[in-house]
Amino acid sequence: MSQHRSARAAVFSAGSWGTAVAKILADAGTNVIVHARRDEIAEAINTVHRNPGYFPDVELPASLAATTDPAAALHRADYLVLSIPAQSLRTNLALWTPHIGPYTLIVSLMKGIELGSGERASQVITEVTGVSADRVAVLSGPNLAREIMDGQPAAATVACPDEDAARRFQQACHTSYFRPYTSTDVIGCELGGAVKNVIALAVGIASGMGLGDNASAMLITRGLAETTRLAVAMGAHPATLAGLAGLGDLVATCSSPLSRNRTFGTHLGHGLSVEQATAATRQTTEGVKSAEAILALAHAHGVEMPITQVISALLYEKVTLDEAAAALMQRPPKPER
Repeated sequence: MSQHRSARAAVFSAGSWGTAVAKILADAGTNVIVHARRDEIAEAINTVHRNPGYFPDVELPASLAATTDPAAALHRADYLVLSIPAQSLRTNLALWTPHIGPYTLIVSLMKGIELGSGERASQVITEVTGVSADRVAVLSGPNLAREIMDGQPAAATVACPDEDAARRFQQACHTSYFRPYTSTDVIGCELGGAVKNVIALAVGIASGMGLGDNASAMLITRGLAETTRLAVAMGAHPATLAGLAGLGDLVATCSSPLSRNRTFGTHLGHGLSVEQATAATRQTTEGVKSAEAILALAHAHGVEMPITQVISALLYEKVTLDEAAAALMQRPPKPER
């Protein structure tokens, strides 16, 4: 049996994307245990092989197990796969760190920037756990959880400073429907995943306001430009932003009604308040949480991000919906870069 077939992955936690990646790993032959916060979710996964909180209609692999005990989940784990809200990462990881093995590769699925510190998930992970950067990887790409659960084809990028570690996790999650590529550009992958959520809010708002496909295409294209500017200023390779973790993720998140960030933006475009849109969306919307932190990074690196600036102002009720739309169109003309 090959190495990846006997590998063990602990997936924290049992949300929509965590469940989807747990299924990918199990389908690839990796031994998977999911850490769930609620007893009833863990019991349902173990007994009826379904996650009633997110995908009650999809049968999970029988080999996939669940527990509410973090120590049991992490026992002899080769991979710790983290899929929790970015703003709660630091607190939760501090509780889990004593159970992480000395050789465990920590894989982040998170696409947000921490408020206050402005740190990416990989930075928070190394800071809290004390592990070296080459033991932290990122999985990012155009991956809508619902489509993954249905076995529809998808691809993603596994980024890690240690190329061998990236290749090991690539093997651990390679299935007939999920094709992972490798990279060493952690910064580019993380920023591509974080900023695209803010751009998806803008596209959703435009859609909700009935502004048309031209407006959406404009926001996607110029959104990619400002994402690339920030990422390159922070040390990323520009080619990463043209790949799966950049353009690919941006297009999927901005275009699909399955995207929670686009959906949240659509609610805003229909005139709902941030509080009403939060209630209607019912899941963590990372773009809402990260917009301010991303804008702070842009200011710190001297990067102009007009879409992010307008969305942040709208979320904090500094401008109205009509003022936000007008602000994007009234910018002075300039060469396209």
